[in-house]
Amino acid sequence: MLKGYVDAANITDCQTAVVRLSSICAGVHIIREGVEPVIQMTCRDRNRIAIQSDLLGAYSLGMRNILCLSGDHQVFGNHPTARNVYDVDSIQLVNLVRRMKDDKLFFSGEAIKEHEPKFFVGAVANPFADPFEYRVDRLEKKINAGAEFIQTQSIYDLERFSRFMESCVERGLHERAYILAGVTPLKSWRAARYLQTNVPGMIVPDEIVERMKNAGNPQEEGINICIEQIKYITEQIKGVSGFHIIAISWPEAVPVIVRRAGLNCKPDALPLNDN
Repeated sequence: MLKGYVDAANITDCQTAVVRLSSICAGVHIIREGVEPVIQMTCRDRNRIAIQSDLLGAYSLGMRNILCLSGDHQVFGNHPTARNVYDVDSIQLVNLVRRMKDDKLFFSGEAIKEHEPKFFVGAVANPFADPFEYRVDRLEKKINAGAEFIQTQSIYDLERFSRFMESCVERGLHERAYILAGVTPLKSWRAARYLQTNVPGMIVPDEIVERMKNAGNPQEEGINICIEQIKYITEQIKGVSGFHIIAISWPEAVPVIVRRAGLNCKPDALPLNDN
């Protein structure tokens, strides 16, 4: 479904602290289907020994892209009494993965004899959490630590995201890392309301909720809104290198959005009936 329409597919690591298939194992399946995976690695579930072991294993299996995250706290998942680890935080993890790549050193400082994992290292940013002024500072710390690409939280408040990117451009952060704007197509007005009222660090304007509520075909309207966001960001906001389409339980929407938004498809993209 996605082959030919995306540069890579992001694989979550027990998202929302719910037990799911290993992102590394999923990455193996995705490679077999001809799609480039971006595996996630959270600090919640592993100490530094396990992290490094998984990194070496993932690289040996063909993983080349990694997204470093703190991880959702376990109280929000299906094992709320589980113990978390957080031996290192996400900024430290970025720095240590780059150390393995660039200096051929384990976290302890011991030398990696050969076959060091040369990951393309990513991190995340949320322009919509408070305090707003701190968000660019935190992003800069991640880039200073060695992040090479950044995925943002889902964007609905374009005015605030524009201000965030203005600050990034002023500091030259867009020239030091590839910033991918997160966009999420909405399937229903209830989904929009849920994101608005129940997801911390997410801003969904009332006009989007009302637009979805009044739509004759909510799914089509959700795709239209997403395409409008992509075009606005492309034309009006400087410093964005690409898009991270977060199609929650709706992967079939991705090829439609890519085609209708005029994003560059892979050369082997197959014809698709957008209707």
